[in-house]
Amino acid sequence: MERFIILALVGLTAQLVDGSLGMGYGLTSTTLLLSAGIAPAVASASVHMAEVVTAAASGASHIKFGNVDKSMAKRLIIPGSIGAFSGATFLSHLTGEYVRLYVSIFLLCLGLYILFRFLRMKDARKQEHTALSNRFYTPLGFVAGFFDASGGGGWGPIATPALLSQKGMNPRKVIGTVNASEFAVALSATVGFLLSLGPGKLNWLWVGALMIGGIIAAPISAWIVKNLPTKMLAVIVSGMLIFTNIHAILSYTAINWETTMFIYTLIAVIWSYIIYCLIQKEKKLKRTSSELSINKSTKTS
Repeated sequence: MERFIILALVGLTAQLVDGSLGMGYGLTSTTLLLSAGIAPAVASASVHMAEVVTAAASGASHIKFGNVDKSMAKRLIIPGSIGAFSGATFLSHLTGEYVRLYVSIFLLCLGLYILFRFLRMKDARKQEHTALSNRFYTPLGFVAGFFDASGGGGWGPIATPALLSQKGMNPRKVIGTVNASEFAVALSATVGFLLSLGPGKLNWLWVGALMIGGIIAAPISAWIVKNLPTKMLAVIVSGMLIFTNIHAILSYTAINWETTMFIYTLIAVIWSYIIYCLIQKEKKLKRTSSELSINKSTKTS
């Protein structure tokens, strides 16, 4: 019962992050299951099975709040589903002790990708919108879907930043659309895992716990997506992924304890400094916005 509650809380937290940032459910949940010693294919399969339900709840919530671009979602769903099925089949047939290393390296790279992408990202809303063709959506959907299933997460971390980096994209619409289209991607990945592994390999208690937590969080994350400081959450999520998966990777090496602790301390210091800088930047922006509002009201009166 204690593990069920913990996993439900993990599912809730992961869905809050995913629904608010457009990524993080698979990465957060899979990282935790891997650190608990679960086989990579089983961990990814369990997360995607739960994600079918949580993504449906999240997508419905985002549609209700007007956060979904249906045309964009349709262009992402088909290539994303094909990629997810392929990725699930690929991971299910990998064997050996280094499969976990492959997944950990992939998750670490995604953590770094999220960090640098969001820190350097310009505000696309201030740029003129440019229409995107299927030549952009098709490879993006396939690659994001493939790595989502084979790495335990990747649909949001690849699709969301790629879309947000395009001129004129509305962050609210991008996050809502990526979350809504994730239902089809998770369903395709789940089918691929079930055909390759069989339903007997899944721990249905874990799946149920992750589902319950995700369902509770789905409407909350859709509601707060308009006001969330996106860069702050991106840094927090990426830091967690980097720290956790560095630990998994170092376990395959012969690095001594002192060097390991130095690496952990360095990551913690850099991570804390970035968060501090973002907090100061947010405070400065709020002060500037407040001063502009006061000056505007003074001129009007």
